[in-house]
Amino acid sequence: MTRHPTPASLIWQSPDWPRLTASANEVATALLQARQRQGELIGQCAAVGLDATAPTLRELWVQEAIATSAIEGEALNPDSVRSSVLRHLGLDSDASTPVSRQVDGLVDVMEDATQNFADALDKDRLCRWHAALFPTGASGLRRIRVGAYRNHEDPMQIVSGLLGREVVHYTAPPSSQMDAQMKAFLSWFERTRPGRKQATALDGVARAAIAHLWFESIHPFEDGNGRIGRAIIDLALAQDAAAPQRLVSLSHQLLAQRRGYYNALQSAQHGGTDVSGWVVWFVQQYRNACDHTGVLIQVALEKSRFWAQHAGAELNARQRKVVQRLLDDGDGGFLGGLNAGKYIKMTGTSKATATRDLAQLVQDDVLFTRGQGKALRYFVNVPGWAHADRS
Repeated sequence: MTRHPTPASLIWQSPDWPRLTASANEVATALLQARQRQGELIGQCAAVGLDATAPTLRELWVQEAIATSAIEGEALNPDSVRSSVLRHLGLDSDASTPVSRQVDGLVDVMEDATQNFADALDKDRLCRWHAALFPTGASGLRRIRVGAYRNHEDPMQIVSGLLGREVVHYTAPPSSQMDAQMKAFLSWFERTRPGRKQATALDGVARAAIAHLWFESIHPFEDGNGRIGRAIIDLALAQDAAAPQRLVSLSHQLLAQRRGYYNALQSAQHGGTDVSGWVVWFVQQYRNACDHTGVLIQVALEKSRFWAQHAGAELNARQRKVVQRLLDDGDGGFLGGLNAGKYIKMTGTSKATATRDLAQLVQDDVLFTRGQGKALRYFVNVPGWAHADRS
């Protein structure tokens, strides 16, 4: 038995659809806070320089690809995503890491959304994005209509729950309306592009919020609407910045707030066309995503300073691998600290060699220890990290 939530008017059934609006008074505070944090982040990037921020921006791209798929319940191999990103950037990658056509297709879409932000978003571009996401013509084992709007007669519904006990959260416009619905959306997206006269009254981050909600409410494809909708966010934010760089991983933030994300979308999709509440929620997530990038940049600088400080230490490949892992896991990220057993497992070396390696790292002040005997643990010596406080 399929259960429906308490009846409420669907947003696309409103007589004012698709004229989505947001109250300037309601969203002003959230926008001001987000823009202030964005400005601080831009200043932080400028202060440390392009070379120092480049690894962080690459990592944001990797995080974004993994997160936008994870939101839909699909787990991507991080090494595969990282290898694809590096190849797209023209950098060396691990040739031994297999990269599926699906991963490459997703990275293609994300690259196109940001690098080609000045190009118009039209039906052909969206359909090419969709085809890139589903290179085999199937979603899992199910054949789907690829590179084209949906045309099935059955209602397009957002459903959760076990088979026979499904809950319908939202029903999108019928397939027969796709061309007309999407034509209106794409026309608005082009008219409101930053720099055009019609766009002067609409903040760029608020525009990204409205664009995402509008696209998700139409749900024009059989599958992949979430990933394409978040690529539209990337495109809108790149147009707002008039630059192709990805300064935030908004999908990473949306994944962290996945339940809230779905609830905010579904709440906005039931009712009228004043979507102020959704815009406020979205802008707050954008501000939080800026905070996340700021933390990543700070961590990257700490790693850089750490290696500069220990440039004279003669570390072998095993030692460097383990120390880099400790750094990558961050302040307190390596659960329980490092011990000899973990070192042996990570490097595949003998107990005697592990003991010598660790002793040398402590002697060179790369690591420091806490505890004794079986409780002996090793920590990377990064000033400012909480675990580095040896008082």
